[in-house]
This record gives sequence, structure tokens and C-alpha cells, in this order.
Amino acid sequence: QLTPSSLLRIGQLSNVDLNEDVHELETELPRQRPNEIPHNEKLLSLKYESLDYDNSENQLFLEEERRINHAAFRTVEIKRWVICAMIGILTGLVACFIDIVVENLAGLKYRVVKDNIDKFTAKGGLSFSLLLWATLNASVVMVGSMIVAFIEPVAAGSGIPQIKCYLNGVKIPHVVRLKTLVIKVCGVILSVVGGLAVGKEGPMIHSGSVIAAGISQGRSTSLKRDFKIFEYFRRDTEKRDFVSAGAAAGVSAAFGAPVGGVLFSLEEGASFWNQFLTWRIFFASMISTFTLNSVLSVYHGNAWDLSSPGLINFGRFDSEKMGYTIQEIPIFIFMGVVGGILGALFNALNYWLTMFRIRYIHRPCLQVVEAMLVAAVTATVGFVMIYCSRDCQPIQGSSVAYPLQLFCADGEYNSMATAFFNTPEKSVVNLFHDPPGSYNPMTLGMFTLMYFFLACWTYGLTVSAGVFIPSLLIGAAWGRLFGISLSYLTKGSIWADPGKYALMGAAAQLGGIVRMTLSLTVIMMEATGNVTYGFPIMLVLMTAKIVGDYFVEGLYDMHIQLQSVPFLHWEAPVTSHSLTAREVMSTPVTCLRRIERVGTVVDILSDTSSNHNGFPVVESNPDTTQVAGLRGLILRSQLIVLLKHKVFVERANLNLVQRRLKLKDFRDAYPRFPPIQSIHVSQDERECMIDLSEFMNPSPYTVPQEASLPRVFKLFRALGLRHLVVVDNRNEVVGMVTRKDLARYRLGKEGLEELSLAQT
Repeated sequence: QLTPSSLLRIGQLSNVDLNEDVHELETELPRQRPNEIPHNEKLLSLKYESLDYDNSENQLFLEEERRINHAAFRTVEIKRWVICAMIGILTGLVACFIDIVVENLAGLKYRVVKDNIDKFTAKGGLSFSLLLWATLNASVVMVGSMIVAFIEPVAAGSGIPQIKCYLNGVKIPHVVRLKTLVIKVCGVILSVVGGLAVGKEGPMIHSGSVIAAGISQGRSTSLKRDFKIFEYFRRDTEKRDFVSAGAAAGVSAAFGAPVGGVLFSLEEGASFWNQFLTWRIFFASMISTFTLNSVLSVYHGNAWDLSSPGLINFGRFDSEKMGYTIQEIPIFIFMGVVGGILGALFNALNYWLTMFRIRYIHRPCLQVVEAMLVAAVTATVGFVMIYCSRDCQPIQGSSVAYPLQLFCADGEYNSMATAFFNTPEKSVVNLFHDPPGSYNPMTLGMFTLMYFFLACWTYGLTVSAGVFIPSLLIGAAWGRLFGISLSYLTKGSIWADPGKYALMGAAAQLGGIVRMTLSLTVIMMEATGNVTYGFPIMLVLMTAKIVGDYFVEGLYDMHIQLQSVPFLHWEAPVTSHSLTAREVMSTPVTCLRRIERVGTVVDILSDTSSNHNGFPVVESNPDTTQVAGLRGLILRSQLIVLLKHKVFVERANLNLVQRRLKLKDFRDAYPRFPPIQSIHVSQDERECMIDLSEFMNPSPYTVPQEASLPRVFKLFRALGLRHLVVVDNRNEVVGMVTRKDLARYRLGKEGLEELSLAQT
């Protein structure tokens, strides 16, 4: 019954990077292609590996560290600063590139459509304009979606959930590759120009991280080039620290908020943190903002006026006419509650939508079709809203980029068009700063409603796009509406300036969706350039987070959970003291003897059913009466390098081994160690012995089997471990704790629940 085409279909399906169960597909072959992929959020996927954040202190490592003198350590430290500066500069330049290209392409598109609308308004036949607008949008988005769906699916979305996982210590495949960066940048340009309800700010964080990972390694595996610099940093410990600097530089280029970037990295990301790291990350963020600022200033033709620190600039909020009084505090808190509820609604809708997408829209061609559909619908909705709106404002003294006249009198423009007929960033700034009376409440209400659903539908499409700006825009719209209705209620008294409420609404909506508190407060303060609003913004964000968390978790955490990533939070679940290491650990453990047969090692590594990555090394006594105590731990990647270089005891005795292995041989194989299948071991070599004593880590972290789960969790999380060996009182290995064993336990609605593991 198996035709070649059906086999090919399985091959195609198993490449899609969604959590699909290939086993289930193979049993259902007679049915033509499964329409539904069963997906359950109560699973943890086993396809994600941990990062080796903990250095393996074997004899090679210790010898190298002892050889390095004080001066050499100083050069390493200088190199770190140089890398951070380069991360900042390059992230700033990428942001400039995105900004300039988007501005020109979007400007071109809007000019074409505007001329077309003006032409057809006079002589009738506006449906042509609608067709033109929708076709332009859909075709641009089609290109942007195709490169993501077919070339690099990891580049979809904002990339913040993926970077959060990476900084948490989970290796997400392809997430920090050069190819991902190129697709991300092109994709985000195309999706913003295509008029989707997206922002270009979120992807900057991902781009910064990729740049950081690439520079710190001093080579590119995608380009197959090795620049032979920064070789000391080729291990997960260093790479992850630089990636957190890159994420911070990305935030800082996007919002012009260097301090906000550092706090974002601290709050959302890195599980391991130290003082020096903070200072270096701040340095990278500052450099990135400054680069963006100077390049954009030169581009805009006023080279000495550094006035655009970030991709989004909220403009100045003057304290004199925009101050707030004590009786407005309860109003702000109420806005926070509204933001939390709306954010929870947004997340819940997006959750169901994503479940539907994972189950049914898992083929790349379907994903591209959906993206085009959303683009066309967005254009149509915008056009219909502008067409039906009768809200006309005088053109004098207004700063509208593309004023559409439509059915307004001469010298007037349609104010619905300023919201829809613009890039989302410009619309946000307009809502913050347009003078009172620029918008009709009806216009704002309709706009909020439509844009809420459009943004919700757009997030999670197969395009690179962020959710920051759409949520700010929704919030600014309903905040401004709130401010207008307040001044109606108080008979136009002076303190209800709608711009101030637009800012609070934007903060509330964004806080309700992504649930960041500390970094978001600082980002908003830095982006508005006004410290007086620090307190109300903090209140609004706290309220939004508390209210939102009561209903459903934040958008990013939700998407991490839907991808079944074994994510470790800061603390173990509160009710988990009853569990001990014995109940949590994985057994039985595959151990290696200190001097082991090569054949045994090859068989253990080739065993696909276990696929372990760390092996405890025990004493190799022929006498069985003695205890086989734990001697060390060796990683799969180290064993593969040993087999590749054929470091066998017999060859060493015959002086066949050219030289002793150095740490450099392990670094050159990083980060993509060859699979065991590609290493050829002959039948005679299988009988040789391999001595692991100088390559294993002789001091792995261990816990006794009576330790409670919170204690194990704290040790594992704080040190960024990958393997934690569980021993009994005679120092014999009884089990192994890995990331999956700890991430399995989660607080659900009914208390502690245990997730099942799936080989997806």
C-alpha cells in the first residue's frame, strides 16, 4: 500500500517545525493526509535540548586555565567589551536599515493608493482603489510569508518567546543562525509594508540576539567561514551571556530605552546574572541607541540633532500642560483593570486561534494563504471604515502624512484615515499628540474594536512581526476615547487631556497582553522622555498584570507552553515540598566505566530510544564486591570528539595518536557536533579501550536522593545545570535529574499537576 508519494508526504510532514506526532501519521497512511494534528498543551516535547551552561572542569580545561596568566585574562576581558560594542553598533545599523526601508516602501505604497483614491473619488468607481490596496498588501505579505514558511519557520512571530527560552537554557534549533536573521529582517520589512497589524519592534530583540551569538563566536556556520577570532568564547556559557546583551541592545534600538533593555534582559531572560554582565549589557544597549540615533539623524539631514533614539518615538510629553493630579490616580488604576481584562481576552482568543493553527494550518502553503487572507482583510476593513466614516477635520495645523479627502469638503481630511492609512507607529504618535477634538469618539470606538480583532488574528501568522505596537495602538485608541468621555462628563474641565489618557491606555493594554512590569515601566518612561509619569505608568502596569494573571497567563508564556518547551520558572511550584529527588529523577541511568570498550560507547551513543546527552562515569573495577562509586560525568559531544579523533588506549601505547587532544578540538566542533552515525568505527577498533579520565568532569554536581524538589530545583536553576546526578549514601548513581524532569511539574487549577512527555 506504500506508494513513493505517500512516503514523500511523511518526509514533508515531519519537516514542519510544529509539534506533530510523526508516529500517529505513519499509522494513518491509508487515509489521505491527516487534516488534524492532535496537539495537547499538557505535553512537554523531548525535541528540545538544554544548553551546557555549566563548564566541564576536566583536566584539559584546568590545564588551559592554569596556563593563562593575568595579562591574558585581561585581553579576554577587553575582547568581551569589544564584542559588546560591536553588538551595539551592528544592532543599531540593522534597526536603521529596517526603519529606512520600511519608511520608503510604505511611503511609496501609500502615495500610490492615495493618488488612486483621489482620482476615483472624483469620477466614481472606488472599488478599484480597494482592489489595488488589497492586492498590494496581499502580494507584499505573500513574499514575506513565503520566505518564513519555506526557508526558516523559526523566524515567524516576534521571536521573543524563542529568545526567552534560549536565555532560560533551552536550545531551540536554528534560533540564533545568520539565515534566521536575514529572513527575520526581510520578513519584518515586508509584513509592516504589507499593512498588517504588526510592529517592527519585537523582532529587533531577536535580531539583536542573533547578531550577538554570531559575533561572539567569531565565525558563521551558515556561511562556512571561520574568522579564527574570539575562539575562547566558543561554549554555551559565554554565548548565552552575549545573547542576553544582544536582546538588550535590540530593545534599546527599538524603543530608545537602554535602561529598559537591561531590565528586559534581567526580567524576561537570563537565569544567571552577575554584576559585570549588567555593566557590559548596559554598554551594548547605550551603543546601539547611539548608533541608531546618529545614523538616522544624518539620514534625515540634520546631522547634529540627535532626536530619534529609537525606532518608535512617542514624542515629547510636556510636564506643564500634561501634569496629573492626585484625584486622577483612581482613574488610572481603573484603566489598568480595563487593560488587564482586555489583555486577558486578547490572549484567550489568541490561544484558541493558535491551537487551531497548530492542528489544521500546519502546511507551509496553507500558512502563506492565511497570511495573504489576513492582509487582504486588513486592507478591506481599513477601506470600508474610512469609506463609511463621516468624521472630517480641517487640514490647517494638522501634521497628517497622507491626508485623504474622500467625501469631505475642500481643506478637510478624513480623520479615520489617519488611524488606518498609516504605519502603526505613526498612528500611535498621532493618538498621543493630536490636539483635543481631532477625533470623533465614534471613530475611535470603531477603530479600537476592529483593530483589536485584526491584531489578535495577525499574531501567530507565519510572518515576522511584533505585538508591541499593535497593543500600544489599541490601548492608545481606547485610552483617548476614555479621555474624551471624561472631559464630556466633567463639562470640558482642563485636566482631561486625551493624550495623557492615550498613554496610560497604551501602557495598560500592553501590560495586559505581555505582563512585563519593571522593564515596561522604564521603557515607557524612556520612550516618552518624561519621568513624572513613572508612578502612574507603574500603577497601571501593576494593576493590568494582577488582573490579567487572574484570568490567563501572558502572551509569551502561553506561546512557550503551546510549543511544549521545558521552560523553568524562577521558583519550583509552591506545593511541591512533598516530592523528593527519588520521585523526580529519571532511571535507569546509562553509566560508563572509566576505561570503557569503544564498542560499548558507540552502541550507547547510537541507541536512538534513549538518546541521552550526559553519562555518569563510574569506577571500573573488575572486582564486583567493591562499590561502583561515581567518578565523573561526560557529555555526548565530548565522546563524539574522542571517537572522531580515535583517542584509544592501545593507539596511545603504540604512539599512533599524533598529539594529545586540546580544548581547541572540542571548541572547533562546537556548536554542531557531528551525529554518531557519521563517525566510522571499524570492527577491530570496537575492541579497543578508551580512557575517559582526563576528559570527564571529575566534580559533577550531585544531590542525595532524599532532597526535596524545591531544593533540587533551586540548585539546578541557579547554576544553569543540564545534568544533576542523584546518588545514594554510598555514592552510587541511582538516577539523573534533567530539565524535563523538573519542568514536568506545574501548578494547575487544581494544584500540582504532572505533564506527560512526548517524542514530538
